[in-house]
Amino acid sequence: MLQVEKVDLYYGAAIALRQVSLTAEAGAVTCLLGRNGVGKTSTLRAIVGAHPIASGSIKWDGEEISRLPMYERARRGIAWVPQGRDVFPLLTVRENLETGFAVLPRGARKIPDEIFDLFPVLKTMLRRRGGDLSGGQQQQLAIARALVMKPRLIVLDEPTEGIQPSIIKDIGRVIALLRSRGDMAILLVEQYFDFAQELAQTMVVMDRGDIVLAGRREDLDEADVRRRLSV
Repeated sequence: MLQVEKVDLYYGAAIALRQVSLTAEAGAVTCLLGRNGVGKTSTLRAIVGAHPIASGSIKWDGEEISRLPMYERARRGIAWVPQGRDVFPLLTVRENLETGFAVLPRGARKIPDEIFDLFPVLKTMLRRRGGDLSGGQQQQLAIARALVMKPRLIVLDEPTEGIQPSIIKDIGRVIALLRSRGDMAILLVEQYFDFAQELAQTMVVMDRGDIVLAGRREDLDEADVRRRLSV
């Protein structure tokens, strides 16, 4: 289980997160919702170690990890799919996938066949450069690269952004399958309520760096959540 407790985070003198607390459990999707600029990505950056926190606690499987560097968190099974995908444009699809080997022992450095079961389009594109793929294909590659790391927590930052509807459905199907296995915690940042509602067991809504709503999906008032997401 991931446990984030009372985390504050600053960019210079500006506070980005105030007393943020949330959990993510294996076999479930926790969805972090909110308008643009409310602190969702900052929360993910704190969890994966991309930005230091000022105070609070981040625990993974009971271990305090808030002072560990990013690569140590990755070695403990935390994978991040950042907003904008960040594939390597000049590397081939195969080479992009192989960058996930960095946190694995040498004997485990193999692209699992399951990756191509989840994302069959990638098998046909192994020699193509990442920068030549469409936005939706790059998103699938970014998720696949994270799964090569064999994570126990996968953190997804707006995987539906700028993606065509057919690939959004494919991504939703993959997330649902990963959830159903019961051995991986999934933390998903989203702006689109309908996509989140279909997948998440727990929803956390942010506004201006604060958690303003949190609970089981069925316990939250849908109209209230939608109101807090509208511009």
